[in-house]
Amino acid sequence: MQRGKGMKFVGDSRIKAEGKMPNVPKDYSEYPGKTEAFWPNFLLKEWMIGAIFLIGYLIITVAHPSPLERQADPTDTMYIPVPDWYFLFMYQLLKYEFASGPYNVIGAIVIPGLAIGALMLVPFMDTSKERRPFKRPLPTAFMLLAFAAIFYLTYESVANHDWEKAKAQGAIVEEVQFDKESEAYQLYTGAPGASCIGCHGDAFQGGLGPSLVNTGLTSEEIIDIVHNGLNDMPGGQWKGTEEELQVLADFLENLK
Repeated sequence: MQRGKGMKFVGDSRIKAEGKMPNVPKDYSEYPGKTEAFWPNFLLKEWMIGAIFLIGYLIITVAHPSPLERQADPTDTMYIPVPDWYFLFMYQLLKYEFASGPYNVIGAIVIPGLAIGALMLVPFMDTSKERRPFKRPLPTAFMLLAFAAIFYLTYESVANHDWEKAKAQGAIVEEVQFDKESEAYQLYTGAPGASCIGCHGDAFQGGLGPSLVNTGLTSEEIIDIVHNGLNDMPGGQWKGTEEELQVLADFLENLK
């Protein structure tokens, strides 16, 4: 055989065809934008951004700590809890006629389940590699609809909630010392003042109604409010005698 003739080239899979760095992927030109290695290039950038946001969040929590309410009282059935701001849209949804009461399952499970299920199916319904939103109308429309619904329901919840009353019912009130066996307290919690404890609490701390501690009112003013009402409190709620009301009014005047 003559030299240089009949020579064959044999490929070896153990030898790399290109001498690129191990962490640099091929340039996939069909995908827009610059490509880079996931480890460590991309992941390092993600960690750096995450660390910046985490530090910023920690600074905000130290500078503006979360406000606390009074100690939870399981016997207080008049307290109306309100979720955090990111769940206010769900809180508002449960106020509507066909999402509350006997239809509570629809508002709490069916509607959120359909919405989340639709968002989860969007990637399978639109498999386009296009990144521009106006080129992907289906997922863009779903996301805009979800954002609009969440924004509207959150706004309605904030606008229609009585935040002053919520602040009053959750306010931390210094506990007052009193004798639960006294005649005045028995009148307050008994039949003559049966509706008092429901609004003003079992320890006069307040709830739907204001706190009765350190009111600065005289016994005469308290009696007048009981008879004629004040603000949201209706008059004519006292079921006892005038002598019993005087005992309770004297007790509340000195409740400090």
